[in-house]
Amino acid sequence: MRIRLLRLGLAFYAALWGVAFVWRHLGQGGSLWLASPESELHLLRHGAFGLAAGAALVAGSSWLTSRFAAGERLARALAEAVGPLRPGQAWILALASGIGEEAFFRGALQPVAGLGLTTLLFALAHFVPRRELWLWSVFAAVAGLLLGGLYELTGSLLAPTVAHVVVNGVNLNRLVRQYGPGSRAPGGGP
Repeated sequence: MRIRLLRLGLAFYAALWGVAFVWRHLGQGGSLWLASPESELHLLRHGAFGLAAGAALVAGSSWLTSRFAAGERLARALAEAVGPLRPGQAWILALASGIGEEAFFRGALQPVAGLGLTTLLFALAHFVPRRELWLWSVFAAVAGLLLGGLYELTGSLLAPTVAHVVVNGVNLNRLVRQYGPGSRAPGGGP
């Protein structure tokens, strides 16, 4: 199951990146990663912005899961959905999803659709019609707004991609460790 999820995720995010690359280069012209040539001069700062934003989102998601029953239900449902992942596998998925989703949503879609519509579509892409997962769409909307704002602020995909990878990598590992089968979280596992 774990290898199948990893392969499926890598294939999906590679395809998403491919769509974004083709859409941006053939449809819009210009670089997928840099909205403006001058943004290349500040890549270290953009990476730092991404790390800070990722840390803030991780702190927010941790707070939601520790303070609210809906947050804990969401964590348990997501942990069940992803199943057991080794830390390296979680980081590989995080890297693939961060690159693929940011290339598509911020690099290709946002220049055409704008920040608001892109944020809404990002939240809808994270919608699963299960009661215990409603909070995921809300969190995705907040995260999408922040990631889109980083893209607007920096003119590059580096900051939102770094933030996205940090959020997914830390949270996937935390979900599996704290809320997966056999976890020792309150009310969790045997």
